[in-house]
Amino acid sequence: MQLLRTGAFLRAARSARFAVVQSRTAPSATTYIRTPSRWSSSQVAAEQQQLQQRSFPEQSVAGAKEVDPAKTAESKSDGQPGHQKTIAGAPYVLDNTTNVTDSILNLVGRNLYEHPDHPICITRKLIESCFPQPEYNHFTMSDPVVTVRDNFDVLGFPADHPGRSRTDTYYVNSSHLLRTHTSAHQHAAFQTLGSEERTTGYTICADVYRRDSIDRSHFPVFHQMEGARVWGLDPDIESRYAAQSARTAKMATQLKALPSTSIIVEDNATNFSTDVNPMQPEHDPTEVQLVVSHLKRSLEYLMQQIHNAAQQSIPQSARTPLQVRWVEAYFPFTSPSFELEVLWNGEWLELLGSGVVQQSILNKAGLTRGIGWAWGLGIERFAMLLFGIPDIRLFWSTDKRFLQQFSSGKITKFEPFSKYPPCYKDIAFWINPAPAGASPRGATPWGSAAAAGGDATKASPTETQPAAFHENDIMEVVRDVAGSLAEDVKLVDEFVHPTSGRKSLCYRINYRSLERTLTNEEVNRLHDEVAKRMKAQFGVELR
Repeated sequence: MQLLRTGAFLRAARSARFAVVQSRTAPSATTYIRTPSRWSSSQVAAEQQQLQQRSFPEQSVAGAKEVDPAKTAESKSDGQPGHQKTIAGAPYVLDNTTNVTDSILNLVGRNLYEHPDHPICITRKLIESCFPQPEYNHFTMSDPVVTVRDNFDVLGFPADHPGRSRTDTYYVNSSHLLRTHTSAHQHAAFQTLGSEERTTGYTICADVYRRDSIDRSHFPVFHQMEGARVWGLDPDIESRYAAQSARTAKMATQLKALPSTSIIVEDNATNFSTDVNPMQPEHDPTEVQLVVSHLKRSLEYLMQQIHNAAQQSIPQSARTPLQVRWVEAYFPFTSPSFELEVLWNGEWLELLGSGVVQQSILNKAGLTRGIGWAWGLGIERFAMLLFGIPDIRLFWSTDKRFLQQFSSGKITKFEPFSKYPPCYKDIAFWINPAPAGASPRGATPWGSAAAAGGDATKASPTETQPAAFHENDIMEVVRDVAGSLAEDVKLVDEFVHPTSGRKSLCYRINYRSLERTLTNEEVNRLHDEVAKRMKAQFGVELR
């Protein structure tokens, strides 16, 4: 469940055994992968064959022409409406909504969470180990293209939610997009729980895509995990009252069985009777308290396991206790809702979001007699803390000096192999007046630049009215031109002409490679191309 949408960057380990998830890519269907670690190789092969034949109706490829994918790759695909793109093996027809670029599509299929010696995969397995099978299924999702319905509609996103905006989201066409959160697969994951007796929960891991700012902690592709657990009523007990009493007793027993932790916990989210963070009217207060306690204890255990793993390389005398705190939050998928923060270098850092699943979501998945919890987190944030990785771009590096530092099941601190010099270039331009949009420093009647996070004029992906210049627009141009050679892009000056009322913006771009020294000629060429595209695509007047 994407429970970090409203947080910053929306938004371990048992060394014994990690659950193994074998990857299989179904070209035109979303596939759930589940491989218990104790299976034999023949069982794995049989499951792989079965999974390759499985697809979910809600993930069908709408908006795609009936063509041979192999031939589609050879077709004209310059991003113009009516042309075709092949993404993860499936063909899609582009339209006026399309805004995904080749620089983003080139990252599709890297599947870092499946490479055993990569920090993303190591972190993923470490988190999965805290939610053991068979109680939990572990899913990985290889195809990032999902329907607008699954990414937004089924989850109850309002039509004007900023997350639907083309300034925030990469659209393949009007009906398909690159998923913005793992919750795009949540409905199907909940449905699997209704058909399995021993499994009561799941985790999902996938790469997700968002148009965002450029700096050391943001990248247009990152990785999320979410988890959920549901308690149903025993169908063999006819009386609803008796069945609920039995469930309540079972939940209390399972809560006591959870492992204890030694971390320091400050809980500022214990009152669910107010309008600020209410329990749902369909739920019994006693059961809500048990669900919340089980959720918090489970995630506190996760945090302790991660903390223990992070301190493996630190001398015993230098190790410090972990301090976390629970705070109230709001998410459209849960109520009550909570964020878990950790005290890191003297500051409270948000790590994940969680809460009691909205009953309507369970009902849609056929779990009308269930109650449960869910959480969501960004893997990069955990991995950066675990391995001491200072720049999110490093996760996508193919440099052996980075990749050879890590191995499966081990937490080793990253050793920088060099620090190459930055090259700063400024670009200043007048923006055209356009309706709506909030300026990074306040709106004006002369046209404005909307800060990252949504632009009301682009809330509808089929909006035809020209929108105000959005900060993510320059981020996307820089990203498409310079790729990972752009370390950060910052607004450094904003000026409104006293006579004409025209607004000028100046952005400073820091070009820096993680692997080599850039030449002035190379940087100038990149910067000239950025200026050229800004003028051509957004009609700005360069200063």
